[in-house]
Amino acid sequence: MEYRTLAEQIIDNVGGKGNIASVIHCATRLRFKLEDDTKANAEVLKQNTGIITVVESGGQFQVVIGNHVSEVYKAIIALIGEVQNRNTQSENSSNNKKKKRKDNIFSHFIDIVSSIFTPVLGIMAASGILKGLLSLVVTLNWLSASNGTYQILFAASDSLFYFFPLVLGYTAGNKFGGNPFLTMAIGGALVHPLMLAAFQQQTTEYFLGIPVTFINYSASVIPIIFAAWVSCLLEKKLNTILPSSMKNFISPLLCLLIIVPLTFLVIGPLATWISLLIADGFQAVYNVTPVVAGAIMGAIWQVCVIFGLHWGIIPISINNLSVLGQDALVPLLLPAIAGQVGATLGVFWATRDTKLRIMAGSSVTAGIFGITEPAVYGVTLPLRRPFIFACIGGGIGGAIVGYSNTLTFSFGLVNIFTFTQIIPATGIDSTVWGAIIGSLISFVFACIATCLFGLKKENNAESRSSIQLPVTPFNSAGKNPTQETIFSPLSGVVISLKNTPDETFASGLLGDGVAIIPSIGEVYAPFDGEVASFFKTGHALGLLSEKGIELFIHVGIDTVKLDGMYFSPKVKVGDKFKTGDLLLTFDRKKILEAGYDLTTPVIVSNTDDYSSITGLELNKSMSSGSALISVNYK
Repeated sequence: MEYRTLAEQIIDNVGGKGNIASVIHCATRLRFKLEDDTKANAEVLKQNTGIITVVESGGQFQVVIGNHVSEVYKAIIALIGEVQNRNTQSENSSNNKKKKRKDNIFSHFIDIVSSIFTPVLGIMAASGILKGLLSLVVTLNWLSASNGTYQILFAASDSLFYFFPLVLGYTAGNKFGGNPFLTMAIGGALVHPLMLAAFQQQTTEYFLGIPVTFINYSASVIPIIFAAWVSCLLEKKLNTILPSSMKNFISPLLCLLIIVPLTFLVIGPLATWISLLIADGFQAVYNVTPVVAGAIMGAIWQVCVIFGLHWGIIPISINNLSVLGQDALVPLLLPAIAGQVGATLGVFWATRDTKLRIMAGSSVTAGIFGITEPAVYGVTLPLRRPFIFACIGGGIGGAIVGYSNTLTFSFGLVNIFTFTQIIPATGIDSTVWGAIIGSLISFVFACIATCLFGLKKENNAESRSSIQLPVTPFNSAGKNPTQETIFSPLSGVVISLKNTPDETFASGLLGDGVAIIPSIGEVYAPFDGEVASFFKTGHALGLLSEKGIELFIHVGIDTVKLDGMYFSPKVKVGDKFKTGDLLLTFDRKKILEAGYDLTTPVIVSNTDDYSSITGLELNKSMSSGSALISVNYK
């Protein structure tokens, strides 16, 4: 399994399988609930190349992985099996031990909310995007609401939210430690056609002589969560009383008989009242000072994301949509995302650090689609100034969005598709343009400020961990040659860099050069110089020549995932070398058998310092030590 090694390392450093009370994942993070936090080793995990960072917040031990978090989660589950929420179970155990974790109320709330909503976050985002796209095509008169194509696609986009009580009944049942199918059945009763018909007829019905107030629970959130919680409490109590031969069917029977009527009589109306109170309360605060609300949310949103506290805000947006049919909160967050993307792009343009440039380039793309953790943890936050500029830009843009009173009409992750979700039924109006202008201003401000002031001089040369290529200006007191030759560090077939099967390298964004398909697993020094940097996984290194040429050699595509397997460095950072010295060996056969492409980019990372970088021999087989690249001085 591709992520098995990483999964094993994570399990070991959270205290082992026995220390994991529960684990779920969201868009980029593994969220662990641990029996004993002191057994976890966050610092070791932070040093792992497959992990962006570790955050301990909201009662959870959060391991930030990135876009492939679901694959790592599957690998962990394959190793440890499905984990029950032992914290919930132990509350009813006769030998309940004193817990070493001391959760406060807010941390407990964050843990509950994230556990209930995380499993359906992806489909919620997809449904919201589809709704937004349908609004766009209707506004552009490409489809009408009466068209069969529109109706089928609308049903696809609306089904999750329409039957939300069923879905949340299942996830809430899992979280509260009960039978999730039982709580799902309770959710189903809330949206049963008979109950919806009774609501539409507005007639008074009675349950055992008690009048029932029928409410439309379709798309509701809070009622089913409360009902599931009460059901799980009752189920656990019944399971301790009833004999094992009866509890499998008597417990669900009694829960249905008691909880469903109780929900329609008490829990549902009470939870609906709380929902209305939350929605009206938010709307009242927002209406007083929408500009200030926008500035605050735009500025602090990414800070909340860092600590995983955004889960305390997301339910407000979902509740607004279920109660009011619209939401003013999510649009305020668009500039916060745009600011981080702008700051990250500014780092990409301004930095000379090869590793940082690679990280920034990939993070920009992820950020556009709403995943900002790689940008925040890998780029802007370590450099501090870019993160601050992004938050300032988010605050400015958020104030503009608040002033325009922009609303969304479906839920989704905050990303580029959110702009389609703010289109009202009447078509594109000033509120939509307000969101676009606010986001653009945030993006442009953060990008320009970062380019001009975001990187300290020392950070430009050695800003972050692995790759650090110090800039040594060429200076030979009037004896500058017009040209230098870089010799081939590998034996193999030389191809154009544009043919590299990786867009980041092929585009030339990291510098000009060539690529080599190696025939021998050895890397030799291409000039006299020193080792400026070396990935701890051994697959890539940065070299600095005595004349100031910065060369980056990346053996293979995506070989960082091998985590050092099959690579044997022969030098370390700071070592001096002469042309032809052996720098690195790698097991070519095993890397190929593992399914990796061994195309090796050889790039002059400070390309801008020279007038031209020319590959001397392309599409030919070459031995190490042969003339490979001509560097021409300005």
